[in-house]
Amino acid sequence: MDKRISVIMLLVMTVFIGFGIIIPVMPEVVAPRHLGWLLALYSLASLIMSPYWGALSERIGRKPVIMIGMFGFSVSFFVFGISLEHLWLLYVSRILGGLFSGAVTSVAVAYVSDITTEDNRTKGMGMIGMSIGFGFIFGPAVGGLLGAVSHSLPFFVSSSLALVTLFFTFTMLEESLDADRKPARRGANRLERKKAFAGPMKFLYALGFFVSFTLAGLESTLLYFEKEVFPITTRDFGLMLLISGVVGAAIQGGYVRRFVKKGDEGKVILAGLVLCAAGFYLLLMSANFLTATLYLCVFSAGNALLRPCVTSLITQKTKVSVGVASGLSSSMDSLGRIAGPLFGTGLFAIGADLPYLVSGSLCLAALGLLAGFYAQVRKERTAGGN
Repeated sequence: MDKRISVIMLLVMTVFIGFGIIIPVMPEVVAPRHLGWLLALYSLASLIMSPYWGALSERIGRKPVIMIGMFGFSVSFFVFGISLEHLWLLYVSRILGGLFSGAVTSVAVAYVSDITTEDNRTKGMGMIGMSIGFGFIFGPAVGGLLGAVSHSLPFFVSSSLALVTLFFTFTMLEESLDADRKPARRGANRLERKKAFAGPMKFLYALGFFVSFTLAGLESTLLYFEKEVFPITTRDFGLMLLISGVVGAAIQGGYVRRFVKKGDEGKVILAGLVLCAAGFYLLLMSANFLTATLYLCVFSAGNALLRPCVTSLITQKTKVSVGVASGLSSSMDSLGRIAGPLFGTGLFAIGADLPYLVSGSLCLAALGLLAGFYAQVRKERTAGGN
């Protein structure tokens, strides 16, 4: 593997570990509504700043912007670790983390686009997607296991990891942008983004939003919910997330990568939505650590089937460049991570069962998006045949 891709993967995974690392620790420190806002504001800051970081990288280069982002990301987590008794500082540091993480995630995608050809760009974007998935999976697990030692430890470790990746960036990552390269015209980019949502693609982007939305809603409420069922500790929760994360990674790296062929994605997405719905409903019947972990694995299996297949269909069916399609997919992912925690914690405040009842029903309702996509594809194919 190209060492530059390896460094970019490490950068992206570090950032997405940072997104989820607070999830198992914060229920011991703040009320559910604050956890929802801490997660949402981080993603919102990242989403808002990403276009500006991307534009800056066109002027001064990709590598300097990535390094700025990783340094700021490291500082934000150090501040978070020393601020657990000061709620307002937690908000400030989390917003800063989102602002600087946007520099890494948006410019990492642009970097991969720079160093790949049209023939292997989809594979490169797939590696970025895999890194995001691993970050989502292992961030909360790392937070839970380290948080059992000290509430501050996960954030100091995340800060240190960011500094290590900053070192690798400085020593191993070459600048990817040619000195004589001119930025794409903004008007052209806007037209391409508008074209990206045309036809059946809008259903796929909606599904991409849905995958992150349901996952973020689950993560922001699960420990609070399980605490009402049995005496779960931060360490127990970290183990639950780690086990379910390994199950998800095994499905993505094993079954999906080896056995899902082109044309099978729709069936796999259908199975993923049904498994996610089943996982939500089963979690309502959690009675102890074993059953809660088993039911979480059911959800994780469904989510692991959904994410790569939705991304694959987007890259296959898009009528614009893979870079634009991947950027839009990332934006939908961010929107899901903004809305999901607020949705989940808001429903939890009304009733502890509500996030899971509603989310399970939404999973089943999302089958309509899948049906809409294929109906539109058939309609375009018929029109093209005429």
